[in-house]
Amino acid sequence: MSTRRLVHRRATDEAGQTVWIAFGGVADQPWLHLLRPGFRHCFAALGDEAGWTVAEPLSGRLLVARLPVPGGFDLPSFYRRAGLRVLGPFTPGEPLPQRLPSIAPFTCVALCRALLGGGAPAAWTPFQLFRALGGKEKENNHI
Repeated sequence: MSTRRLVHRRATDEAGQTVWIAFGGVADQPWLHLLRPGFRHCFAALGDEAGWTVAEPLSGRLLVARLPVPGGFDLPSFYRRAGLRVLGPFTPGEPLPQRLPSIAPFTCVALCRALLGGGAPAAWTPFQLFRALGGKEKENNHI
């Protein structure tokens, strides 16, 4: 089992994988309206030399899709033009060993933090993650 993980880790290192985090305001569940407008959801896009993979937690389902776009496609700019705030690129970090498993719920923020690795900033809401990653609220969707 550990050999398989090492192969995966080596493959992502060799591919030069980067993580981009996108933030938006669409709320498909009533309780999400409690969150800050414009920061009610986040998801990750992983770029490598061959193209893009999107990891997006939806209500009751995790969507992971390899996008049918060329490797050089500028997905972050596409998302910005669509009105999302996008931060990145980030290099996926190494996992940190933990004595106990996390008891935090699986949310869009938890997924993005997991993709960023063990050094990801602490955050519970998309807006907290946005700010912790260096985003500025008054920007015009550009970093």
